[in-house]
Amino acid sequence: MQKIWRTRGSDPEIQNGLSSALNISKVTAQLLANRGIKTAEVASDFLKCSLASCHNPFLLKDMEKAVSRIKKAVSAEELILIYGDYDVDGMTSVTVLYSALKKLGAKCETYIPNRIEEGYGLNSSAIKKAHKLGVSLIITVDCGITSFNEVAQASALNIDVIITDHHEILNSKVPAAHAVINPLQNDCKYPFKHLAGVGLAYKLVKALYEGTPHFAEDFLDLVSLGTVADIAPLVGENRVLAKHGLDELNRRERVGLKALMDVANLDGTVSAGHIGFVLGPRINAMGRIGSPQKAIELLLHTDEAAALEIAKILSTENKNRQKIEAKILDEALAKVEREVNFKHHRVIVLAGENWHPGVIGIVASRIADRFYRPTILISLDGKLGKGSGRSIEQFHLFEYLLRCKDLLVGFGGHESACGITIEKDKIPEFTEMINRETAKDVDEKIFSPKLDIEMDIPLSALTEEVIKEIDSLAPFGAENPKPVLSSRNVCIKDGPRLIGKSGFKIWVTDNRVTCEAITFKKNNFDMPKTGSGVDLAYVPSVNNWQGVRSIQLELKDIR
Repeated sequence: MQKIWRTRGSDPEIQNGLSSALNISKVTAQLLANRGIKTAEVASDFLKCSLASCHNPFLLKDMEKAVSRIKKAVSAEELILIYGDYDVDGMTSVTVLYSALKKLGAKCETYIPNRIEEGYGLNSSAIKKAHKLGVSLIITVDCGITSFNEVAQASALNIDVIITDHHEILNSKVPAAHAVINPLQNDCKYPFKHLAGVGLAYKLVKALYEGTPHFAEDFLDLVSLGTVADIAPLVGENRVLAKHGLDELNRRERVGLKALMDVANLDGTVSAGHIGFVLGPRINAMGRIGSPQKAIELLLHTDEAAALEIAKILSTENKNRQKIEAKILDEALAKVEREVNFKHHRVIVLAGENWHPGVIGIVASRIADRFYRPTILISLDGKLGKGSGRSIEQFHLFEYLLRCKDLLVGFGGHESACGITIEKDKIPEFTEMINRETAKDVDEKIFSPKLDIEMDIPLSALTEEVIKEIDSLAPFGAENPKPVLSSRNVCIKDGPRLIGKSGFKIWVTDNRVTCEAITFKKNNFDMPKTGSGVDLAYVPSVNNWQGVRSIQLELKDIR
């Protein structure tokens, strides 16, 4: 599918100013400007990425109340329950807070709900269990901000609740908890609003550890893991925490994470990309199809041999998840061929028996990426179906669900993702209605994939020093993407030569320099011919093969 290239405009004045003040290339200066960094002082802070730039945790609303209540519980030997979510952010949040409280001498337990049986967030059954155990304080991490009824239930049972959550607040109202720590509250003065759940858990620990001999920074590896895996924006404080956390992660001092890296054959430097595509999925698999408590056990383990065995279980479960996912994807793609008419179906809605509810969101995302259509997959179980949806840029999925709410038993979500519950016999009507509503006011242009290009440069502008500068903007992720550059009217000097299962490499020149360009997914592009002139979009890197260093371009598009 032909991509629309969107190339950012350059600002020579800012380029020259930053380049001169910081002694960096104009390429790097423009990349900083693209990130909204336009003064030498802000740029210097961005590049230094100092932990000292992080904000005081007591700026978070209710932090003092939370700390006071937790210290009282520790002193009185109350039983504390740390209640989290079943994704990487939730599980790392639980691990951070549990470990920190244990160091303070607290009596505490952890609880992660089962995705299929209990669903997301606080639930009534879990609160009843906590009451029977004698819990008098529940601390939520990465959940709880919409749990009005459950907090009231806990209060009626004389259980105090402290909520730490980074999710959106509905109608500016929060549950009547003892304390609510969420920077998105209207009257919260915390400067950075985009911490992940584990970032808030870290802030709570930072506040609890004030005046003690303990260091919250001991948990930065887990903070980085949860922040990156949750696709939190890697800007501001998140980038600082993620960068320093990656340094900790690469020291391999946490036994459970070292075991997971060993099982995953991660021998070199671990990057944010490795969290997103290697470590994160193995932990997430336990929340999707396995036992999330097993992942917590791994993260807490101090015995190397035992940790290695659990890490193997996580990897096995991830392979099982991949098999389940692949089977559903094959079935869903077959349904696309039979049931979807792209002239009329702007939103793809597919339903299948025995589709695992824990993985249909991933499959929906893959289908949305492949066909560039918002996609909802529904797992049927008797007369009801549970669905998970993923959107595309400029399509507000939740808004269109609202228009179809009378056909749904329940739904929730936001612009880019959703969950629904629907009666099986209503699915055809729902499919028709959401597509009819979409046709009313959605511009057809949004159904063409976009490629954002940061800067157009000649190949000769790429040097090892420039690429080193670009790498200094890492860790890359949401809102701080790995820079995609373009070079126009270059010539295919040699190739293509097939590599791997479905890739190729070519050599390109602008008559001043020649570079190797490579892709492992040739089906994404038309195969170029030697001697032809092309425009390239790519991510540059330095390749070191058998001691020979050369500039390599990872192709993102050719035209």
